Amino acid sequence: MTTTTTETATGTITAAPVLEASGVTMRFGGLTAVRDVDLTVREGEIVGLIGPNGAGKTTFFNCLTGLYVPTEGQVSYKGTVLPPKPHLVTQAGIARTFQNIRLFSNMTVLENVLVGRHTRTKEGLWSALLRGPGFKRAEAASRERAMELLEFVGLGKKADHLARNLPYGEQRKLEIARALASDPGLLLLDEPTAGMNQSETRTTEELVFAIRDRGIAVLVIEHDMKFIFKLCDRVAVLVQGEKLVEGTSEVVQGDERVVAAYLGTPYEGAPGAEEAAEVEAAEVAAEAEAAVAGAEESATEDAVTETADEAAEEAADEAPEATDEAADEAPEATDEAADDAADEAPEADDTPADAAPAADADSTTEGDSK
Repeated sequence: MTTTTTETATGTITAAPVLEASGVTMRFGGLTAVRDVDLTVREGEIVGLIGPNGAGKTTFFNCLTGLYVPTEGQVSYKGTVLPPKPHLVTQAGIARTFQNIRLFSNMTVLENVLVGRHTRTKEGLWSALLRGPGFKRAEAASRERAMELLEFVGLGKKADHLARNLPYGEQRKLEIARALASDPGLLLLDEPTAGMNQSETRTTEELVFAIRDRGIAVLVIEHDMKFIFKLCDRVAVLVQGEKLVEGTSEVVQGDERVVAAYLGTPYEGAPGAEEAAEVEAAEVAAEAEAAVAGAEESATEDAVTETADEAAEEAADEAPEATDEAADEAPEATDEAADDAADEAPEADDTPADAAPAADADSTTEGDSK
């Protein structure tokens, strides 16, 4: 792994890269949402990723975390190329939050954080079923770690509250705590202050600094420029899928192309508005397709279960009917058999009676002739 020397106001710091994205490109059909983006995040850094709506920021995040498989390029964490599987990316040491809060609303605050511990626990199915001493120790350790993180983000007193009952700002904190539960070396935050007031934004800023102080590098997407420029060591700007510029807050704020991109003023070589709209539509379509695929898979499983249940119900309904029919048919069969026997009995009795006189007549005739 290579190290990079960075000049700061306090001196020279040599830090190893935590994240290295090289030539990341993401296409949806013929549309390119992210084009040949390089980005490095080093140990102890807070790096910002900004850009207008539809610039490809969240798509780039999805490529980094395995939700999308990049069309081209690769992503490495501490020198190891990451597999395009979200749970393996998390296991490697990268955690993230989402632009739209994704909590388990009907679970408690503590339970939500415990979910984030699943990649760091080694207990399996049998251990959970048998609930032996090893499982109980692991469970106690997970609860202790979860409570520590809730105290860290300021939610320790609300551990038993349902997640859905938390105010919006605290739900954001809970999502960060759940991400930290996987003990990441890099935390990706997707618009952590969206919808917050100034007080909540300042609290989030302090929280991000505290996370960095724990030795966790941070990559953050944000539209609040005041927040991002005050928070970050470096800022990269994406415009319609391409990295326009990267540098310190002063460098980025002084770049005329960045100002033009945010004001909507075209600069030389800028993609057209129609292309930007197509890229944004493609991203939405890709997310919709993924949602539909998940819904279809769930519907198929429900249909199989429902068919099995219906078959069982029909069998249960038909069983009494078959029993009743058999019961109804049994007397009829008995009566028919009795009637047939009764009809055949006189015929059997009459046959010998009719045959006897004939036999006598024959014998008499034979006697007379003699």
